[in-house]
Amino acid sequence: MAAPRKTATVVGVLYLVTHVTSIAGLALYGPVLHDSGYVLGAGSDGRVLLGAFMEVLLALSVIGTAATLFPVVKRRNEGVALGYLGLRTLEAAVIAVGIVSLLAVVTLRRQATGAGGADAASFAAVGRALVAVHDWTFLLGPDFVLGANTTLIAYLMYRSRLVPRFIAVLGLVGGPLIFASAIAELFGVYQQLSVWGSLTAVPVFAWELTLAVRLIVKGFNSPACAELA
Repeated sequence: MAAPRKTATVVGVLYLVTHVTSIAGLALYGPVLHDSGYVLGAGSDGRVLLGAFMEVLLALSVIGTAATLFPVVKRRNEGVALGYLGLRTLEAAVIAVGIVSLLAVVTLRRQATGAGGADAASFAAVGRALVAVHDWTFLLGPDFVLGANTTLIAYLMYRSRLVPRFIAVLGLVGGPLIFASAIAELFGVYQQLSVWGSLTAVPVFAWELTLAVRLIVKGFNSPACAELA
């Protein structure tokens, strides 16, 4: 296994990038997500475009974590490792759909300048539909798909002992929990951006953050790396 310490550092940094860019993107999207009349107003296109750029970086770093980890964890179970790589790629693709939907809102707002009457109502309706697409991708990617791929990689980390097992357990708890939470959100039990939605996301957040710090500071467990070599 070539340069496991460098690989661990790269993976850790990429996980941190996913956290920073996902939070920044959501914050920057605020005006377009919460203003139902965004397409008819002056707009905050610069913020939306910057948010889209943050999410482009997010999608790339999501794939990067899986692609960088794959050569390491495939030695434990190549099938599960491929599943993780495929699901992370799917997660990035769902994120990309959400990006495109909000960029389309920006284009729509520019075309709607000066529109009135029935035209204005039509523009507003299409704008709300595009935001709804983003909202559904936000449920599908960061909840359903993330829950599944977190469970797979946490399982591989637990079996391989590449990191301390308490870190892997965070992922084994957090993955199924956020997946179950996504089911509740899908059927309207509570909103994704709610107290319950936030609480169920805490274990996954803790898993990724703890894993990132561990990999950057100490790397993989050396005995486990030797067994997988």
